[in-house]
Amino acid sequence: MSEKTSCCGEMSIIEQVKDYYGKQLQGTNSLKSGACCIETPPAEVSSTLPYIADEIKDRFYGCGSPLPPLLEGMTVLDLGCGTGRDVYVASKLVGESGCVIGVDMTTEQIEIAKKYQDEQRKIFGYDHSNVTFHQGRIEDLKAVGIEDNSIDVVISNCVINLSPNKEQVFREIYRVLKPGGELYFSDVFADRRIPAELSIDPELRGECLGGALYVEDFRRLMTAVGWLDFRYTNIREFDITSENINRKIGFVTFTSRTVRAFKLDDLEDICEDYGQVAYYNGQIPGHPHFFDLDDHHRFFMGRPMLVCGNTSSMLSNTRFAKVFKVTDRIAHFGAFAGCGSGSVSAANDTDTTQTKSDCASGCC
Repeated sequence: MSEKTSCCGEMSIIEQVKDYYGKQLQGTNSLKSGACCIETPPAEVSSTLPYIADEIKDRFYGCGSPLPPLLEGMTVLDLGCGTGRDVYVASKLVGESGCVIGVDMTTEQIEIAKKYQDEQRKIFGYDHSNVTFHQGRIEDLKAVGIEDNSIDVVISNCVINLSPNKEQVFREIYRVLKPGGELYFSDVFADRRIPAELSIDPELRGECLGGALYVEDFRRLMTAVGWLDFRYTNIREFDITSENINRKIGFVTFTSRTVRAFKLDDLEDICEDYGQVAYYNGQIPGHPHFFDLDDHHRFFMGRPMLVCGNTSSMLSNTRFAKVFKVTDRIAHFGAFAGCGSGSVSAANDTDTTQTKSDCASGCC
């Protein structure tokens, strides 16, 4: 089961979160759980960070780097954008022809984000700002004017766990994404369901632990919304650094995960074999030799790789089509042996212990 909260309970959690991030936290160093210790970002992100205002970076509370490649000219939506760090990085990556929308419910955070809008425009050399900020809830994107099928890429960085109605968040994401659009987000997950009394603890909620989704409930939720296949691109365990927090919830194993999911209507609930082969042309900036679609698909430039039907659609019916060649379906050969993704590995019940370098012979 996913998290169930009454209307009154939802509002209580929302107010707690707004207070925690608006008033109690004074910066990244105020966090206590260790969840927001992110991995090294890709070069295109790290090279942009020096151009972001210090105040924005000092109040950054993310747990990953959910900024995928090939964003030039795209419309990107950042859910729970906070002070706008990822929005402004994306602003540089999409270029002046693209646009980035940030949504956050916390007044203090949004005010900082808006304060630097013109300064960041000048730093990037744009004639007009390509970013817009809205104060609102990520469960109700209609209220801030985000239309159906209007977004190329949705990103979020350690925010969805804070929501008291995660199913509605994912339904809204599915609604606003264009066909072939991508959800790419980082968040905290748990190896079991969080007890109800701990999920509403203000400190645990604010530290991104109380509302962390159990990984299997996340899989079920994604399937219910419409994503029959999604992929993890990174999974990292972290230690709880606060002794007090560890006493409360140290029996749970938490992981920070980055998730990739595409809005495609031809995905199946297990990986099926149609005899297809994919070739990467090496033209993703910063990835001349290989590209990792997820944690079990590494495509080497020019090297043929057998792929399942779901993977072939992710490569040929999205913005990645310009950097991949995928052969047509030959015939159906049954389930794709050895494929394991975030959503279908349990159903396939296959060995997923191969390394990325072993993937030339198939989905692993």
